[in-house]
Amino acid sequence: MKNRTRLLTSLAALAFLVVGLLGQQGDVRAASLTSRVEIKVTGTLTNVLDLTTASSPMAVARLQDFANGVGASQANVIWSDRRTLAAATTEDLDFAGGGLVDAFGSAIAPAKLRAVFISSAAANVQDITLFGDVNSIPLLGTAATTVTLQPGGVYLFTAPATAGVAVTAATGDIIQVANGAGVSVTYDIVVVGTSS
Repeated sequence: MKNRTRLLTSLAALAFLVVGLLGQQGDVRAASLTSRVEIKVTGTLTNVLDLTTASSPMAVARLQDFANGVGASQANVIWSDRRTLAAATTEDLDFAGGGLVDAFGSAIAPAKLRAVFISSAAANVQDITLFGDVNSIPLLGTAATTVTLQPGGVYLFTAPATAGVAVTAATGDIIQVANGAGVSVTYDIVVVGTSS
């Protein structure tokens, strides 16, 4: 009887510990984000002369690290996806309660954006058009301004200052991606921001 009581007590303690650990693991409010935007451009210009070959190597690299938080050079929201658009289709990604969820299944609605990365798949056979919605997040000069992304092309924007780029519900919360007539296209998108 003592062994059975001891076993039941041990199992109850173990169950309590497991429930406690699952509760901690499932609490995404305790999640922390560290992120980095890294870009590097290299090249070597050469010129064949009579007796020698002149060479001018060049390398420019920039890093932007974001610690966890909502201040300058900080972020605490990240969302990423690989998406496919059918021919003659436009989608509006709504960053103010538009149903986008993070890796833990939590809805994201950043107050400010710190970085936006969009990459058109190299296998695409036609361009995609970014932005241009009347309620676009003001990443470009005006809401009507668009960017054409060729197959394999990349769009990158960063705003590390505390102000970042504000996301305003109903008037400035959309990243629009459009595909013209023809065939489907695929693109990757990563958005880094802050919750306030």
